Amino acid sequence: MPTLQAYNISYQFDKGDTLFENLSCSLTQRRVGLVGRNGVGKSLFASIISGEQMPSTGTVTPPNSYAVYRQQASELLGSELSIAQYLGVSEILAALNNIESGDCDDKWFEIVGEQWHLPALLHEQLATLGLPEDPNFLCAKLSGGQLALLQLWQLFKSDVQLLILDEPSNHLDESAKQWLINAIKHFEGTVLLISHDRALLREMTEIWELSSTGLSVYGGNYDFYAKQKQTEQLAIERQLAQLNKAQKKLVTQAQLNQEKAEQRAAQGNRLRKGGSQSKMLLDFKKGKASASNASRNKNQQARQQQLQSQTQELTEKHEQVSRQKLYIAGQQSNAKKAISVIDGVLPFGNIHPISLQVFANKKLHLKGNNGSGKSTLFKAILGEIALSQGELMVNTPLCYLDQHFGVIREELSMLANMMTLCEGMIETDARTLLAGIGFRRDAVYRLGKQLSGGEKMKLAVLVISHQVYQPFLLLDEPDNHLDLASKQLLAKALFEYRGGFILISHDLDFAKESGVNCEYQL
Repeated sequence: MPTLQAYNISYQFDKGDTLFENLSCSLTQRRVGLVGRNGVGKSLFASIISGEQMPSTGTVTPPNSYAVYRQQASELLGSELSIAQYLGVSEILAALNNIESGDCDDKWFEIVGEQWHLPALLHEQLATLGLPEDPNFLCAKLSGGQLALLQLWQLFKSDVQLLILDEPSNHLDESAKQWLINAIKHFEGTVLLISHDRALLREMTEIWELSSTGLSVYGGNYDFYAKQKQTEQLAIERQLAQLNKAQKKLVTQAQLNQEKAEQRAAQGNRLRKGGSQSKMLLDFKKGKASASNASRNKNQQARQQQLQSQTQELTEKHEQVSRQKLYIAGQQSNAKKAISVIDGVLPFGNIHPISLQVFANKKLHLKGNNGSGKSTLFKAILGEIALSQGELMVNTPLCYLDQHFGVIREELSMLANMMTLCEGMIETDARTLLAGIGFRRDAVYRLGKQLSGGEKMKLAVLVISHQVYQPFLLLDEPDNHLDLASKQLLAKALFEYRGGFILISHDLDFAKESGVNCEYQL
């Protein structure tokens, strides 16, 4: 029996814009991944099919029970809750403390029940998750990754029928992500995973793709889905080639028909002038030819419209499955030392000395668990903080890109960003470059704060590409909030970048596709 069903659901905003329409689905598999580009409505779609939100039209048979993980944890960040209070065990721990202090009131024993081993068990579980082992530790003081783990752990302990996980791995390091994969495997209910993380999507048994053309279902994990998408792209490209060929043939045939009609008309005029045939007969032939020509033109126009409609439909599908192109310009870097750290000790994070040499032509993957000091090392390289001890030498221009692409100035337009951040850039060149990544005419006046993560990424890459001196890149989880298409677009651009970079990313697929050729573990 399906966990949930939805029939012909649509969602329309108050202003009248339609996000999606006439979507139907049936959740029968226990592990389903929901993918799609950012902004297509995945989170809203999930909230509708779970029964949490009403669709504009259509019907939903929701699950008996469900729970949702959302990326935002603002209620915990702004609260005074401790870990124990969030987990709902503070009262039991307090009762145990009272009993240990010699207070033998019956009410404490009633509260404890059979949970005498809770402190030891909780201590062990918190340590396993890499969370503070003190249950009285405030949630507001936890890191983003620790908050995510705490929320996920609480959800996986529930016995709900459906668990919706919306981008659960965004702040998780490799060990935490492996814990999440194991938790998904052993969860007894159904999991609907909204994610761009291929490691998690490989654990799914079915992939749903939400796009502007509707909802498509692929009966396998991410690798099966990716292979099917590639097959779809090739098939659409073949169909487009056939349609283009048919359109050219139709145009050629129309030209031939027009030439023949003109030749027949000229021959009729000659006969009319020569007087060898009666005027009545010539008028009859002319009328018949005109009717035949009009009918032929009408059929050709109808066929042309049909071919154009088919081409437009296939082009829209092709845009859904094809990858865009993005290129980071640059010269081939030489093998000079770009960054050297000798016995460097960070002021916080990693307490062990770091010795690291990175050459200008190297693409290094900087690995380590959350809290190990990766971002702190970047701050030291950028000169924002000083090492506690050791030496640090930087012998190259640097460019820092984080997951929010903070290099882009939010108060400036895309055009102004290009002209401000790229020395010597003139407006005509900036417009040409922006058109190359899909922003033409008045679109170049959109402000930085109005751009999506993927759009900011494209603009940031364009800015990097047109610096006077080729920079060495410091990439601090630039893929964290990107959808699959944007991740792959950025990875390809980094792979083709002729300079060097240091990349922090917990997505091993993204790191590999970016062309990393060495790694350093903190």
